[in-house]
Amino acid sequence: MPASNSVLHPNLRGRVAVVTGASRGIGKALAIRLAQEGADVVVAAKSEHSTEKLPGSIHETADAIRALGRRAIAVPTDVRNEDAIRNMIERAVSELGRLDILVNNAGAIWTRPILETPPKRFDLMVSINVRAAYIACYYALPHMVKQQWGHVLNMCPRLSTAPSPGRVGYMISKSGMARLAIGLSAEHSKDNIAANTLWPRTIIESQASINLGLSDRSQWRTPEILCDASLAIFAQEPRTSTGREWIDEDCLAELAGVTNFDHYWCEGKPPAHPIHIDNW
Repeated sequence: MPASNSVLHPNLRGRVAVVTGASRGIGKALAIRLAQEGADVVVAAKSEHSTEKLPGSIHETADAIRALGRRAIAVPTDVRNEDAIRNMIERAVSELGRLDILVNNAGAIWTRPILETPPKRFDLMVSINVRAAYIACYYALPHMVKQQWGHVLNMCPRLSTAPSPGRVGYMISKSGMARLAIGLSAEHSKDNIAANTLWPRTIIESQASINLGLSDRSQWRTPEILCDASLAIFAQEPRTSTGREWIDEDCLAELAGVTNFDHYWCEGKPPAHPIHIDNW
């Protein structure tokens, strides 16, 4: 069934969200969706100009948000740089007045065996995935603690002991993001701050899935499913729904009562043998 209930459309007026990696793909879709539900948004990413290989920019996303009547600031942010992250958080508070939602969506992926993953590539994934998420939380948390309300959402798979051959370096960096979320939840649930993770059951259409050749559109879902799941999480009072490692389908079923996911497929119908990436 199409998403229509109030859990998927919470009133976020007065809230301010930061979304990293918001120049394209899932980050862009979620930033715009947050604005549609009333939030003002900090659009953070490296891309200031659209290119053929990497279409989209922080300015295009911010313009789309302003067209919805919401405030947006486009902040060029290389999440490998601590000063850039601190500046991004400070601008959110100084220019938009507060910080309520932090989505750590920026990511780097490399799907090769260990011997085909040089240290430089490993360091890149660790820097962009887990280190950047940690630093963003470090600078965002004092503002959330002060107001006793906040949601942190890390886009990463749930923790697993599966060996993930061919993705070892990637999964090390992503597992760190999951550990960050569940640890933050335990430390700050008393402050009414939620920290959760979210990951798709199957491949989402994005520039990454296109550039990496992750199957084809018949196997992809639209970013809308992650947007709906994210909004269902943000609709909850933080202290009541925290420390969860969500898969999009499970999140929508439990929090919003959505059990039919057919309308999320890019080609309008589920494939005969969908690819599952629950533990990527």
